[in-house]
Amino acid sequence: MVAAKNTPLTEASLPAEISVPPGDLYSDEPPLETDLHLRQMLLLLSSLEWLWQDRQDFFASGNLTIYFSPKQIKSQDFRGPDFFVVLNTERRTRKSWVVWEEEGKYPNLIVEILSDSTAKADRETKKQIYQDTFRTPEYFWFDPDSLEFAGFVLMAGQYEPISPSEVGYLWSRQLNLYLGVYETKLRFFTAEGDLVPLPEEAAKAAQQQAAQAQQQAAQAQQQAARLAERLRALGVDPDTV
Repeated sequence: MVAAKNTPLTEASLPAEISVPPGDLYSDEPPLETDLHLRQMLLLLSSLEWLWQDRQDFFASGNLTIYFSPKQIKSQDFRGPDFFVVLNTERRTRKSWVVWEEEGKYPNLIVEILSDSTAKADRETKKQIYQDTFRTPEYFWFDPDSLEFAGFVLMAGQYEPISPSEVGYLWSRQLNLYLGVYETKLRFFTAEGDLVPLPEEAAKAAQQQAAQAQQQAAQAQQQAARLAERLRALGVDPDTV
């Protein structure tokens, strides 16, 4: 039987015959199925970590095993979401997410990337586990080929579809962000609808803004020089104006 959410388990609280697996287990997840899977997972992870670069109260990862039963055999009772976020926890590197070593915490949000071989499990088996066992407040899936996108919020113990905004985005109360499809990729958007950039996109935008500011300053200098020339032609010293 799985421990209640947010109820930490300790070795002392368990019967003597139960052996608790170590808390530093390495992830058992297999390699990602396609290049699209990898790129989509890294996109979500990189953009969220850039946006929350000053925060130290979350853990985000992808294709990482979540061990959720202290009675488990290592080959049982685990799942590896393509992308997940745990809130109100320490931001640090982990080999895997071991629930009984993390104060009983499960992900606050999960995203699965669909493929031909995983779509049925993502829509059915995993959804049921995330709803009934993980009690994860929000669950999304996205198909990078067909662009199918859906999201669910846990209400009274059942996942209910999240209604899209006028532009088709789905709001995440857990992240205070929208998720939506942009240029065939699943992206994050702010509450105002602005795209959350990747670090390289943010750096490029900053460079463009700096170049634009420099260009505007040069144009202002040119206009001042032309004005000074006109004043001198009229017999007026521009330095005395």
